[in-house]
Amino acid sequence: QVQLVESGGGLVQPGGSLRLSCAVSGGIFSTSVLAWYRQAPGTQRELVARIWSGGRTIYVDSVKGRFTISRDNAKNTVDLQMNSLKPEDTAAYYCNAIASTSYYWGKGILVTVSP
Repeated sequence: QVQLVESGGGLVQPGGSLRLSCAVSGGIFSTSVLAWYRQAPGTQRELVARIWSGGRTIYVDSVKGRFTISRDNAKNTVDLQMNSLKPEDTAAYYCNAIASTSYYWGKGILVTVSP
């Protein structure tokens, strides 16, 4: 059974940093395309960053230079290092894995950026 479990969210002041981690189980990690999405209240879920098995990455323009996605093939985790956080980064963040033609999602974790 595939499971994605996020951790590391919370409250942080503007300009601060947080690191999100997602543990992926179920035997799909090594071949999966992994990503972080986010959804703020009243908005659609948006792709934040994606990483392929070979290490290629893409980012939404609003986080380029501030966020870094990485994957640890030994630990089966995908992390999102978030620096220089802004209030507009406040959202529920979701871990996503694409394996073959199947999409898998974590339950989400809240990140709040506020003074």
